Parts: sequence; C-alpha cells; structure tokens
Amino acid sequence: MRRFTMSGRTCLVTGAAGGIGGVLARGLAEAGADLVLSDRPGSAGLATLAGELRETGSRVWEAEQDLGHLDELPGLVDAVWERTGGIDVLVNCAGVAALRRFNEVGLDDWNATLATNLTAPFLLSQRTAEHMVHHGVAGRIVMLSSKNGIVGEPGLVAYNTSKAGLEQLTQSLALELGEHGITVNAIAPGVIETGIAADFDLERAAFERYYREHIPLRQRFGSPDDLVGALLLLASDAGSYITGQHIVVDGGVLASQLPRLPFMAPYVDALGEEST
Repeated sequence: MRRFTMSGRTCLVTGAAGGIGGVLARGLAEAGADLVLSDRPGSAGLATLAGELRETGSRVWEAEQDLGHLDELPGLVDAVWERTGGIDVLVNCAGVAALRRFNEVGLDDWNATLATNLTAPFLLSQRTAEHMVHHGVAGRIVMLSSKNGIVGEPGLVAYNTSKAGLEQLTQSLALELGEHGITVNAIAPGVIETGIAADFDLERAAFERYYREHIPLRQRFGSPDDLVGALLLLASDAGSYITGQHIVVDGGVLASQLPRLPFMAPYVDALGEEST
C-alpha cells in the first residue's frame, strides 16, 4: 500500500468546494497529501473544508479563483508554487454544465462552458508543467473528464465538446511531458450524485428511473467516493507508468451496446442446489 501514499506531496485541486472536488481533496488528505484548495471567490464550504482537512494533519492552503478569468490563471499557479514550495499533483476538477437543445446554446454559453471545462485546465496544466519541468518535479496531472467526452448525450453539446477536448488535451500533454517524467491522465465519471445537474429541466423521476435501469452495476448512480481510488492510482507512485489514459468510472454504462438484458431469461443460480 506504500505505492498509494501521498505523503510529502502537495496537490492543487480546482473545484474543491464542489461535491466531487471536496471528496477528492479528502481522499488525497487521507492518503497523506498536503492540499491547495481552489474555487470561486466566496464559494460556500471552502473554508470549512480547509479547516476540516487541517485537523487531519495536512497542510492546507486556500486559493480563491474564478476560472473564467483566464488571463489570471498562470499567475495563480505562480502564486501557489511560491506559497507552497511546489506542486506535485494538479487535479483539474472544476466543471460546469447546462442542459439546452443545440439551437438554444448562445455564444456566451458556449464560450463560458469551454473556458471553464477546457481552456482553464489547459492554462493551469501548461503553467504547472512549466514549473515542474523547470524544478525537476516528476509530477502528475489528472483531468476530471466525463463519459460524455467519449460518447455524446442530448442537450449537452457544449459540455460534451469541452470534455471531448479534455480527453485529447490529456493525450497531447502526456506525449510532450513524458520525457520529463510527468504523467497526464483523465478520470471519466458517469452519472455521479452531485449538484452539477440539479437544475436540469427534465422529468427527473422518469429520467433517473430509466437511467438506473441501464447501469449494469446494481443499477445505482455513482458517488464521489467511487472516484477516489482512480485518483489515488493516477496521482501516486502506483500509477507511475500510466500516462495518456482515461479511467471510466460509470458502473458499466459504456460497456453496454444495447439494453438486451431485461429481455433475456432470468439468471439461474447454478450453485443453488449445492448450497442448500
């Protein structure tokens, strides 16, 4: 288990006040990491999370930043590097989504989604990697992508496009940074029970019932905790020879070509008679 320790490593996590970001930050702290927690100015819960993690013995810094202010992001990394003495792991977790039909997506909506979900991770990764290379840090960059970066979903054209770009960004950076010992990977969650889709305008009960029926793994939505193991693998020595990859954490949704199982004969317990 020593391969999975994060002791002595400093991790910058964006979107840390969110449902996924906060849980990932806790997972890193439990593994021994020090944390830089970043989210929008005034984000509810950021200071509370920082205090909670300090009680675990981790060193914790707060770095408020609106990722939509793209020109400020290289300076954010510079400031964090100076305050902490270095970043070993960057976790690009922050993301936004809005459910709209394609002809309802305005240019401002499109630009805002791609700015937060794609351009900001690029700029943060670019500057962080420059520091890592300059200081000889064989670091880790982890993107929070989505299964929507691999297959499309109606009503999310801007979000899908941003996550598909993030998948290609992951591979492209991995190619250039490999010679410096820096790995770049992505985690692609399926439906995770957080607040990002809370205001989607749809028939929620019917949608959730239908979606659950198409999740092979016990027909349940994921939780942020389900992502922690993948992050620790990619951020620690355990994943030192993994780069340019994505780990899909979706309960098996993308593994299913079509919903045939409900129309098949029920499963028969072959060991039933032997066990009685």
